Amino acid sequence: MLRMSIKGTFSRWQRLVLSGLAVVLGVMFVSGALVLTATLGGSYTDTARRAHAGTDVAVSSADTISAAGAPAALVERLAGVDGVARATGVVSADGARLVDARGKVVPSPDLPRLGVSWPGQAGSVQLRAGRGPQRDDEVAISTMLASAAGVRVGDRVAVLTLRPKQTFTLVGTFAYADPEQQVVAFTEPVAQALMLGTPGAFTSVAVTARPGVSPAQLRERITTALGPGYRIRTGEQLARAEAATRGRSLGLTGDLLLGFAGVALLVGAFLILNTFSMLVAQRTRELALLRAVGAGRRQIVGSVLTEAAVVGLGGSVAGLAAGVAVGALVARERVVVPADAVVTAFAVGLLVTTAAALLPALRAARVPPVAALRDAAAPERPLTRLTVVGAVVLAAGLGLVGFGLAASDQGAAPLILSGVPVAFTGVTLLTPALARPAAGLLGRAFAWSVSGRLARLNAGRNPRRTAATAAALMVGVALLAGISTVFASATTSVGRLVTDRFKADLIVSGDANGSSRTGFDPAVLTRAAALPGVLAVTGVGEGGAVIDGQPAYVETVTDVPALRDMLSLTPAEGTIGALADDQILVDQRAVTPAGPHVGDRVTVRLPRGEPRQFTLAGIYTDTDLLTGWLLPASAASGLKQPLPSRAFVRLAPGTDVAAARGRLDRLLADSPEVGVSDRAEYTAQENAKADRLLRTVQVLLGLAMVIAVLGIANTVTLSVLERTRELGLLRAVGLRRFQTMMMTAAEATVISVFGALLGVAVGVALGAATVRALQTQGVTELSVPIDQLLVYLGLAALAGTLAAIPPAARAARLNILTAIAHD
Repeated sequence: MLRMSIKGTFSRWQRLVLSGLAVVLGVMFVSGALVLTATLGGSYTDTARRAHAGTDVAVSSADTISAAGAPAALVERLAGVDGVARATGVVSADGARLVDARGKVVPSPDLPRLGVSWPGQAGSVQLRAGRGPQRDDEVAISTMLASAAGVRVGDRVAVLTLRPKQTFTLVGTFAYADPEQQVVAFTEPVAQALMLGTPGAFTSVAVTARPGVSPAQLRERITTALGPGYRIRTGEQLARAEAATRGRSLGLTGDLLLGFAGVALLVGAFLILNTFSMLVAQRTRELALLRAVGAGRRQIVGSVLTEAAVVGLGGSVAGLAAGVAVGALVARERVVVPADAVVTAFAVGLLVTTAAALLPALRAARVPPVAALRDAAAPERPLTRLTVVGAVVLAAGLGLVGFGLAASDQGAAPLILSGVPVAFTGVTLLTPALARPAAGLLGRAFAWSVSGRLARLNAGRNPRRTAATAAALMVGVALLAGISTVFASATTSVGRLVTDRFKADLIVSGDANGSSRTGFDPAVLTRAAALPGVLAVTGVGEGGAVIDGQPAYVETVTDVPALRDMLSLTPAEGTIGALADDQILVDQRAVTPAGPHVGDRVTVRLPRGEPRQFTLAGIYTDTDLLTGWLLPASAASGLKQPLPSRAFVRLAPGTDVAAARGRLDRLLADSPEVGVSDRAEYTAQENAKADRLLRTVQVLLGLAMVIAVLGIANTVTLSVLERTRELGLLRAVGLRRFQTMMMTAAEATVISVFGALLGVAVGVALGAATVRALQTQGVTELSVPIDQLLVYLGLAALAGTLAAIPPAARAARLNILTAIAHD
């Protein structure tokens, strides 16, 4: 039986190739994500090891909020620890942005832009031209940065840091451990002032061990000598930690790819299920003969599953190879193929194919030996049981969603988000019951011709087959429609919020720089307030802090009344007015019934300076335009980035906005990373990240829809093979070649439109439920993107029709006599 099953699989390879391709694409997603993660993760670790090659132990403060992690006294203290050969203070922080020859900041979308103290030629730094900085107006930069900026040794270069733009003489270029890293090296005092804002402080201390002392031993000695309050790691631990930090976004990318791999495999499972169901139906006589000559039910099941395993094995091999190729192409590094990628590729490929083929295999085992005497396939089974189960599951899902819609804001999201997939499953189970009436209704569009009427009947002939084919397309379209509805609602919500509550006419905003935005010179605020037509200007700084022992996000405001008016802030408790130097405001979401309350004292510890006591002057109501704690402008000096990063400008009625914007732009000439936008542009900027994510999702889900379209092509192809004799008889009684092609293509169109319409309806409904669950996150307006949904629907119908052209042409070319004689 095993040899016969394998031989039979290869004899029917043309009927199974599309199922195998679905497995290939799904496995490619899985293995590609794992290979990419392993390859880049290994590269990040190697780079970090080179960067810390001369460090045996690194010591910094355990206080993550502090701007300076190691005071100068710590260097002297470490130098006296037994086993220490050398202790060197290191300044290395993100935020040194070089301005190129065109006056633009050199972009670095993926890596931090490091400002460091010149370490000399050691470890990760090797001079390539010139020398290291010796005076406070000199810098050296990495060769990659020099090439990107178009500057050479001897040029005057501008650098943006925690302070406004300053100009230096470029005296050297050097190779860094990571060739893609932007690095600006200053003298030590300048690096401390510009990158940390604290003279005499360091980011960390690099310690070198004496001969005979291992890094682990030295770490233990330093831990004993310093006690708690410090983060003490060996060079290897530091390298792994930095690689892990850099790889977090990579991990999110890998998780995203794995998620879409799951969608692709789910869609592929429908294709495989349909393929083997049709093959079993077509081989009824063959299976019955096997039963008649002594094959048992288990052997029949094993035979079908063996065929599925062969398809899964071949798809896994090809998918793994494709995944490795994709990983290598994206990473552009020496490829690392981890063992888990290989194991997962084969496990996923075999599991999906065998699981999808299990129901057809069990159905094959139930074929009685007497069926060998019949000249017809087994009769279609009733849909009653499946319909009842689908209705129960759908009712359960809708019940959860309903309870969520009726629940409070805090309890709505879990109920709704758990009910959505349950309801989705229920709809999928009900698809066969909907297939025949839907095919009859949609087929009316083609009923004006003989071929159209035949296509309408064929589409509804086998509801399970039509449903399985349409369901694969429904999954992809439903996800696209649901996600598009959520994103469109989020965009509309932002627009409505800006329209209703945002009263500023112009917004000054720095580009994102790590965890915060780029700052600009505070003097710009004073000059902007003096411009013609300007009614009010308020600047906002931002950063991390610790409030009453808990991490918090704070913003400093230069003019609280102006901010209140421009952002329509309303008090929930107390007042929102000008703040004294020891007063603070907070949004409603940050407080609990237990407090703090207006009048309470809170302890605020900023990155610089000692903890201070502030009195809570007011609590403002929830708004998505502003969040967190608001401090007076006098507290800005304690932030890690003391410069304002945003400003809101209110103009007098009748003022020319474009002219006012031009005058404001000229004030920011020394801040190339800071721009001015009006309300519409500000809204577009806030939605830009979501738009990019939506486009990525559309592309990835589009690949899942490709698999669904392959399923339509596969179903039509196998249907043509199954109905060869019928097609020959139709041709014999007068159906022309063109009519035969139109009949086959129209059948595919009906199936694809049915799947797409069902997907749009389900997707919009589930998307609307998700929007309700996200109300507490600021998604308050439901918006259905009709234009996008029509595009999805049109593309699905077109793709289904085009997929049917090859099998339709094959049907039209059938020899009439040969087809009639076909068994």
